[in-house]
Amino acid sequence: MTAAQLITVGKRAAQWAQDLMFDLETIEGVRDGLKFRGAQGTTGTQASFLEIFNNDTSKCDKLNELLCKKAGFSSCYDVSTQTYTRKVDLIVSNALAGLGASTHKLCGDIRHLMAWKEVEEPFEKDQIGSSAMAYKRNPMRSERLCSLSRELMSKPASFANTLATQWMERTLDDSAIRRIDIPEMFLLADAILIGLDNVSNGLVVYPERINARVQEELPFMITETVIMRLVAKGESRQEAHEQIRVLSHQASAVVKNQGKPNDLVSRIKATEFFKPIWGELDDLLKAELYTGRSSDIVDRFCGEGGVLEQKIKPYMAYIEKSTTAELMV
Repeated sequence: MTAAQLITVGKRAAQWAQDLMFDLETIEGVRDGLKFRGAQGTTGTQASFLEIFNNDTSKCDKLNELLCKKAGFSSCYDVSTQTYTRKVDLIVSNALAGLGASTHKLCGDIRHLMAWKEVEEPFEKDQIGSSAMAYKRNPMRSERLCSLSRELMSKPASFANTLATQWMERTLDDSAIRRIDIPEMFLLADAILIGLDNVSNGLVVYPERINARVQEELPFMITETVIMRLVAKGESRQEAHEQIRVLSHQASAVVKNQGKPNDLVSRIKATEFFKPIWGELDDLLKAELYTGRSSDIVDRFCGEGGVLEQKIKPYMAYIEKSTTAELMV
Protein backbone atom coordinates (compact mmCIF):
# COMPACT_ATOMS: atom_id res chain seq x y z
CA MET A 1 0.00 0.00 0.00
CA THR A 2 1.46 3.35 -1.04
CA ALA A 3 1.31 6.21 1.45
CA ALA A 4 -1.08 9.04 0.62
CA GLN A 5 -2.16 12.18 2.44
CA LEU A 6 -2.42 11.86 6.20
CA ILE A 7 -5.60 11.62 8.19
CA THR A 8 -5.88 11.36 11.96
CA VAL A 9 -6.96 8.32 13.96
CA GLY A 10 -9.92 10.39 15.12
CA LYS A 11 -11.08 10.99 11.56
CA ARG A 12 -10.80 7.28 10.78
CA ALA A 13 -12.89 6.50 13.85
CA ALA A 14 -15.40 9.19 12.83
CA GLN A 15 -15.79 7.38 9.50
CA TRP A 16 -16.57 4.17 11.39
CA ALA A 17 -19.10 6.02 13.51
CA GLN A 18 -20.76 7.58 10.46
CA ASP A 19 -21.17 4.15 8.82
CA LEU A 20 -22.78 2.84 12.00
CA MET A 21 -25.01 5.93 12.13
CA PHE A 22 -26.17 5.15 8.59
CA ASP A 23 -26.98 1.62 9.76
CA LEU A 24 -28.97 3.01 12.67
CA GLU A 25 -30.94 5.28 10.34
CA THR A 26 -31.62 2.38 7.97
CA ILE A 27 -32.75 0.08 10.77
CA GLU A 28 -34.96 2.81 12.21
CA GLY A 29 -36.55 3.38 8.81
CA VAL A 30 -37.21 -0.32 8.26
CA ARG A 31 -38.59 -0.72 11.78
CA ASP A 32 -40.91 2.27 11.43
CA GLY A 33 -42.08 1.01 8.03
CA LEU A 34 -43.10 -2.44 9.25
CA LYS A 35 -46.81 -3.19 8.95
CA PHE A 36 -49.17 -5.98 10.03
CA ARG A 37 -50.65 -8.66 7.81
CA GLY A 38 -53.85 -8.55 9.82
CA ALA A 39 -57.07 -10.46 9.25
CA GLN A 40 -56.78 -11.01 5.50
CA GLY A 41 -58.13 -14.53 5.23
CA THR A 42 -56.53 -17.67 3.81
CA THR A 43 -55.23 -16.12 0.59
CA GLY A 44 -55.44 -12.44 1.49
CA THR A 45 -58.84 -11.76 -0.10
CA GLN A 46 -60.76 -11.40 3.20
CA ALA A 47 -63.48 -13.64 1.73
CA SER A 48 -64.01 -15.45 5.05
CA PHE A 49 -64.48 -12.18 6.92
CA LEU A 50 -66.94 -10.91 4.35
CA GLU A 51 -69.00 -14.01 5.16
CA ILE A 52 -68.84 -13.25 8.86
CA PHE A 53 -69.71 -9.57 8.42
CA ASN A 54 -72.42 -10.06 5.79
CA ASN A 55 -70.35 -8.38 3.08
CA ASP A 56 -69.84 -5.26 5.21
CA THR A 57 -66.31 -4.22 4.10
CA SER A 58 -66.14 -1.42 6.65
CA LYS A 59 -66.21 -4.02 9.42
CA CYS A 60 -63.27 -5.83 7.79
CA ASP A 61 -61.33 -2.57 7.88
CA LYS A 62 -62.37 -1.86 11.46
CA LEU A 63 -61.25 -5.33 12.55
CA ASN A 64 -57.81 -4.69 11.13
CA GLU A 65 -57.63 -1.28 12.79
CA LEU A 66 -58.30 -2.94 16.13
CA LEU A 67 -55.81 -5.72 15.47
CA CYS A 68 -53.08 -3.26 14.44
CA LYS A 69 -53.65 -1.19 17.55
CA LYS A 70 -53.48 -4.25 19.76
CA ALA A 71 -50.32 -5.57 18.07
CA GLY A 72 -48.58 -2.19 17.95
CA PHE A 73 -48.54 -1.59 14.20
CA SER A 74 -49.59 1.57 12.38
CA SER A 75 -51.51 -0.28 9.68
CA CYS A 76 -51.71 -3.43 7.57
CA TYR A 77 -49.93 -4.08 4.30
CA ASP A 78 -52.18 -3.11 1.42
CA VAL A 79 -51.76 -6.46 -0.33
CA SER A 80 -51.11 -9.88 1.21
CA THR A 81 -51.52 -13.46 0.06
CA GLN A 82 -51.34 -16.47 2.33
CA THR A 83 -48.49 -14.58 4.03
CA TYR A 84 -47.23 -11.06 4.15
CA THR A 85 -44.81 -10.66 1.27
CA ARG A 86 -41.41 -12.16 2.01
CA LYS A 87 -39.95 -9.00 0.51
CA VAL A 88 -40.32 -7.65 4.05
CA ASP A 89 -37.91 -10.26 5.41
CA LEU A 90 -35.41 -9.33 2.70
CA ILE A 91 -35.70 -5.62 3.54
CA VAL A 92 -35.08 -6.32 7.24
CA SER A 93 -32.14 -8.61 6.51
CA ASN A 94 -30.56 -6.04 4.19
CA ALA A 95 -30.71 -3.45 6.96
CA LEU A 96 -29.02 -5.77 9.45
CA ALA A 97 -26.50 -6.97 6.85
CA GLY A 98 -25.44 -3.33 6.53
CA LEU A 99 -24.49 -3.42 10.21
CA GLY A 100 -22.44 -6.53 9.47
CA ALA A 101 -20.63 -4.86 6.58
CA SER A 102 -19.83 -1.76 8.63
CA THR A 103 -18.54 -3.87 11.48
CA HIS A 104 -16.41 -6.01 9.20
CA LYS A 105 -14.85 -2.91 7.65
CA LEU A 106 -14.28 -1.26 11.02
CA CYS A 107 -12.69 -4.36 12.55
CA GLY A 108 -10.63 -4.93 9.42
CA ASP A 109 -9.16 -1.46 9.89
CA ILE A 110 -8.44 -2.20 13.55
CA ARG A 111 -6.72 -5.45 12.62
CA HIS A 112 -4.46 -3.60 10.18
CA LEU A 113 -3.74 -0.84 12.69
CA MET A 114 -2.89 -3.47 15.32
CA ALA A 115 -0.49 -5.16 12.90
CA TRP A 116 1.25 -1.78 12.62
CA LYS A 117 1.05 -1.43 16.44
CA GLU A 118 -0.78 1.91 16.15
CA VAL A 119 -3.87 0.84 18.11
CA GLU A 120 -4.83 -2.10 20.28
CA GLU A 121 -8.16 -3.63 21.20
CA PRO A 122 -8.82 -4.52 24.88
CA PHE A 123 -6.38 -7.10 26.22
CA GLU A 124 -6.95 -8.96 29.47
CA LYS A 125 -4.18 -9.13 32.06
CA ASP A 126 -3.50 -12.85 31.53
CA GLN A 127 -4.89 -13.16 28.00
CA ILE A 128 -3.06 -15.48 25.62
CA GLY A 129 -2.41 -13.58 22.40
CA SER A 130 -1.30 -16.65 20.48
CA SER A 131 -1.10 -20.29 21.53
CA ALA A 132 2.17 -20.66 19.61
CA MET A 133 3.89 -17.28 19.87
CA ALA A 134 3.80 -15.95 23.42
CA TYR A 135 4.73 -12.36 22.47
CA LYS A 136 1.74 -11.84 20.18
CA ARG A 137 -1.37 -9.82 20.99
CA ASN A 138 -3.66 -10.91 18.19
CA PRO A 139 -6.85 -8.90 17.47
CA MET A 140 -9.03 -11.76 18.67
CA ARG A 141 -12.12 -9.67 19.39
CA SER A 142 -12.01 -7.97 16.01
CA GLU A 143 -11.40 -11.29 14.30
CA ARG A 144 -14.44 -12.75 16.04
CA LEU A 145 -16.55 -9.76 15.01
CA CYS A 146 -15.43 -10.15 11.39
CA SER A 147 -16.49 -13.79 11.53
CA LEU A 148 -19.93 -13.01 12.95
CA SER A 149 -20.35 -10.12 10.52
CA ARG A 150 -19.56 -12.31 7.55
CA GLU A 151 -22.32 -14.69 8.59
CA LEU A 152 -24.79 -11.83 9.07
CA MET A 153 -23.85 -10.42 5.66
CA SER A 154 -24.78 -13.75 4.08
CA LYS A 155 -28.37 -13.74 5.36
CA PRO A 156 -29.97 -11.54 2.65
CA ALA A 157 -29.12 -14.15 0.01
CA SER A 158 -31.20 -16.71 1.88
CA PHE A 159 -34.14 -14.33 2.26
CA ALA A 160 -33.90 -13.31 -1.39
CA ASN A 161 -34.09 -16.95 -2.43
CA THR A 162 -37.09 -17.51 -0.18
CA LEU A 163 -38.86 -14.54 -1.76
CA ALA A 164 -37.92 -15.54 -5.29
CA THR A 165 -39.06 -19.17 -4.95
CA GLN A 166 -42.27 -18.66 -3.01
CA TRP A 167 -44.26 -19.20 -6.21
CA MET A 168 -48.00 -18.58 -5.87
CA GLU A 169 -48.33 -19.34 -2.17
CA ARG A 170 -46.27 -20.36 0.84
CA THR A 171 -44.79 -23.85 1.12
CA LEU A 172 -42.70 -25.50 3.81
CA ASP A 173 -39.47 -24.51 2.06
CA ASP A 174 -40.49 -21.01 3.12
CA SER A 175 -41.34 -21.56 6.78
CA ALA A 176 -38.62 -24.06 7.73
CA ILE A 177 -35.70 -21.90 6.66
CA ARG A 178 -37.20 -18.73 8.11
CA ARG A 179 -37.34 -20.38 11.55
CA ILE A 180 -33.56 -20.65 11.31
CA ASP A 181 -32.69 -17.42 9.54
CA ILE A 182 -34.84 -14.90 11.39
CA PRO A 183 -33.69 -15.67 14.95
CA GLU A 184 -30.09 -16.21 13.83
CA MET A 185 -30.08 -12.86 12.06
CA PHE A 186 -31.12 -10.95 15.18
CA LEU A 187 -28.88 -12.99 17.50
CA LEU A 188 -25.91 -12.28 15.22
CA ALA A 189 -26.67 -8.55 15.19
CA ASP A 190 -26.98 -8.58 18.99
CA ALA A 191 -23.67 -10.42 19.45
CA ILE A 192 -21.94 -8.02 17.05
CA LEU A 193 -23.17 -4.97 18.93
CA ILE A 194 -22.02 -6.44 22.25
CA GLY A 195 -18.60 -7.03 20.74
CA LEU A 196 -18.42 -3.56 19.23
CA ASP A 197 -19.28 -2.03 22.59
CA ASN A 198 -16.46 -3.97 24.23
CA VAL A 199 -13.86 -3.12 21.58
CA SER A 200 -14.73 0.55 21.24
CA ASN A 201 -14.76 1.18 25.00
CA GLY A 202 -11.34 -0.37 25.49
CA LEU A 203 -9.53 0.69 22.32
CA VAL A 204 -6.00 2.01 22.99
CA VAL A 205 -4.16 4.39 20.64
CA TYR A 206 -0.35 4.72 20.58
CA PRO A 207 0.50 8.26 19.35
CA GLU A 208 4.27 7.80 19.49
CA ARG A 209 4.11 4.69 17.31
CA ILE A 210 1.85 6.51 14.87
CA ASN A 211 4.28 9.42 14.74
CA ALA A 212 7.20 7.07 14.10
CA ARG A 213 5.42 5.49 11.14
CA VAL A 214 4.37 8.90 9.82
CA GLN A 215 7.95 10.13 9.95
CA GLU A 216 9.00 7.21 7.76
CA GLU A 217 6.73 8.44 4.98
CA LEU A 218 6.54 12.19 5.68
CA PRO A 219 9.47 13.09 3.37
CA PHE A 220 7.46 11.69 0.46
CA MET A 221 4.35 13.57 1.56
CA ILE A 222 6.03 16.97 1.48
CA THR A 223 7.01 16.61 -2.18
CA GLU A 224 3.85 18.25 -3.50
CA THR A 225 4.40 21.22 -1.22
CA VAL A 226 8.04 21.39 -2.30
CA ILE A 227 6.97 21.54 -5.94
CA MET A 228 4.43 24.29 -5.23
CA ARG A 229 6.98 26.34 -3.28
CA LEU A 230 9.45 26.09 -6.17
CA VAL A 231 6.79 27.11 -8.70
CA ALA A 232 5.96 30.11 -6.53
CA LYS A 233 9.62 31.11 -6.78
CA GLY A 234 9.55 30.90 -10.58
CA GLU A 235 10.69 27.34 -11.32
CA SER A 236 9.00 25.16 -13.97
CA ARG A 237 6.47 22.78 -12.48
CA GLN A 238 7.40 20.07 -14.96
CA GLU A 239 11.09 20.35 -14.10
CA ALA A 240 10.38 20.45 -10.35
CA HIS A 241 8.20 17.35 -10.68
CA GLU A 242 10.91 15.48 -12.60
CA GLN A 243 13.63 16.44 -10.13
CA ILE A 244 11.58 15.34 -7.11
CA ARG A 245 10.48 12.17 -8.90
CA VAL A 246 14.06 11.05 -9.47
CA LEU A 247 15.13 11.77 -5.88
CA SER A 248 12.00 10.11 -4.46
CA HIS A 249 12.63 6.90 -6.36
CA GLN A 250 16.26 6.89 -5.22
CA ALA A 251 15.23 7.35 -1.58
CA SER A 252 12.55 4.66 -1.92
CA ALA A 253 15.13 2.23 -3.31
CA VAL A 254 17.36 2.85 -0.28
CA VAL A 255 14.46 2.10 2.08
CA LYS A 256 13.37 -1.04 0.24
CA ASN A 257 16.68 -2.51 -0.86
CA GLN A 258 18.96 -1.48 2.00
CA GLY A 259 16.52 -1.21 4.89
CA LYS A 260 17.83 2.26 5.73
CA PRO A 261 15.82 5.33 6.83
CA ASN A 262 14.13 7.56 4.28
CA ASP A 263 16.83 10.04 3.18
CA LEU A 264 14.80 12.06 0.68
CA VAL A 265 15.15 15.32 2.61
CA SER A 266 18.94 14.92 2.71
CA ARG A 267 18.95 14.35 -1.05
CA ILE A 268 16.87 17.48 -1.60
CA LYS A 269 19.26 19.49 0.57
CA ALA A 270 22.18 18.16 -1.46
CA THR A 271 20.67 19.03 -4.86
CA GLU A 272 21.31 22.58 -6.12
CA PHE A 273 17.99 22.74 -7.97
CA PHE A 274 16.14 22.88 -4.63
CA LYS A 275 18.34 25.57 -3.08
CA PRO A 276 15.55 28.21 -3.14
CA ILE A 277 13.55 26.22 -0.58
CA TRP A 278 16.34 24.61 1.49
CA GLY A 279 15.59 26.92 4.41
CA GLU A 280 11.93 25.91 4.45
CA LEU A 281 12.37 22.13 4.47
CA ASP A 282 12.62 21.53 8.22
CA ASP A 283 9.43 23.49 8.88
CA LEU A 284 7.62 21.33 6.33
CA LEU A 285 8.33 18.15 8.29
CA LYS A 286 5.44 18.58 10.71
CA ALA A 287 2.72 15.97 10.39
CA GLU A 288 -0.08 18.34 11.45
CA LEU A 289 0.50 20.37 8.29
CA TYR A 290 -0.76 17.46 6.18
CA THR A 291 -3.93 16.31 7.96
CA GLY A 292 -6.10 18.97 6.35
CA ARG A 293 -9.36 19.59 8.20
CA SER A 294 -9.34 16.22 9.97
CA SER A 295 -9.70 17.75 13.43
CA ASP A 296 -12.50 20.09 12.35
CA ILE A 297 -14.34 17.24 10.63
CA VAL A 298 -14.14 15.10 13.78
CA ASP A 299 -15.28 17.95 16.04
CA ARG A 300 -18.21 18.77 13.78
CA PHE A 301 -19.34 15.16 13.60
CA CYS A 302 -18.41 13.74 17.02
CA GLY A 303 -18.06 16.81 19.21
CA GLU A 304 -20.51 18.33 21.65
CA GLY A 305 -23.70 19.23 19.81
CA GLY A 306 -22.38 17.52 16.70
CA VAL A 307 -24.15 15.34 14.16
CA LEU A 308 -23.57 12.11 16.07
CA GLU A 309 -24.73 13.48 19.40
CA GLN A 310 -27.97 14.69 17.85
CA LYS A 311 -28.54 11.32 16.23
CA ILE A 312 -28.15 9.28 19.42
CA LYS A 313 -29.99 11.79 21.62
CA PRO A 314 -33.21 9.71 21.69
CA TYR A 315 -31.18 6.77 23.04
CA MET A 316 -29.21 8.64 25.72
CA ALA A 317 -31.38 7.48 28.62
CA TYR A 318 -30.64 3.89 27.69
CA ILE A 319 -26.95 4.57 27.05
CA GLU A 320 -26.50 6.26 30.43
CA LYS A 321 -28.01 3.26 32.24
CA SER A 322 -26.02 0.66 30.31
CA THR A 323 -22.65 -0.76 31.29
CA THR A 324 -19.74 -1.71 29.04
CA ALA A 325 -20.14 -5.20 27.68
CA GLU A 326 -17.74 -7.82 29.03
CA LEU A 327 -16.19 -10.15 26.49
CA MET A 328 -13.79 -12.94 27.37
CA VAL A 329 -11.44 -14.35 24.73
